[in-house]
Amino acid sequence: MNNQPIINIEHLKKNFGNLEVLKDIDFEINEQEVVCIIGSSGSGKSTLLRCMNLLEEPTSGVIYFNGKDILLGYNINKLRTEIGMVFQQFNLFNNKTVIDNCMIGQIKVLKMNAKEAKEKAIYYLKKVGMLPFKDAKTRQLSGGQKQRVAIARALCMNPKVLLFDEPTSALDPEMVQEVLEVMKNLAKEGLTMVIVTHEMAFARDVADRVVFMDNGVVVEDDKPDVIFTNPKHERTKTFLNRALKHG
Repeated sequence: MNNQPIINIEHLKKNFGNLEVLKDIDFEINEQEVVCIIGSSGSGKSTLLRCMNLLEEPTSGVIYFNGKDILLGYNINKLRTEIGMVFQQFNLFNNKTVIDNCMIGQIKVLKMNAKEAKEKAIYYLKKVGMLPFKDAKTRQLSGGQKQRVAIARALCMNPKVLLFDEPTSALDPEMVQEVLEVMKNLAKEGLTMVIVTHEMAFARDVADRVVFMDNGVVVEDDKPDVIFTNPKHERTKTFLNRALKHG
């Protein structure tokens, strides 16, 4: 394992017009670490995630990925294969089959041939339990199945880090578990993951670190047992009391 963090963020700020969404964020992620980001809606969690692979352009600050400042002329397509993203709404091509969804990025972006791309797609679809559906159109799938395909598609790009933006929040409750199960297995295999989530039990069980954000700042960043059993900040306590009551 590298001693240097794989992602290192310093003094990150993001404004949308006059609204300051991220306020001077310092944050780092080490290789093979699973970091869960929790907090209320509007606390800046998703914006922080989207800055990491430049889906949002930071207003100021620096983001280092493997020691390189990604805001200084880093190839954005290369960056988004290395720092992959799984979205809340899946973002699949609905008119294409499951296997085509997993092959298209490999062929277009990674310039792989169709045979290699198909082999890799089959490997990852099997890993997420979706191989039997490889020839189905994605619009025929349930939400949980779509999200598992979206994870397989992201894995096909060989990401060094995988970002998850509330990957279960668009799912019916009975489908949440099947997606979390896949994510748990990826965590066990040592994939570096940053997960914005409102699944508190998952964060407690799977994360190496839990980060609580509120109002555009990182309020607390610690091991799950500290955050969940002995948070230092009143804001964290209030949020968790509310979240665990409804969870």
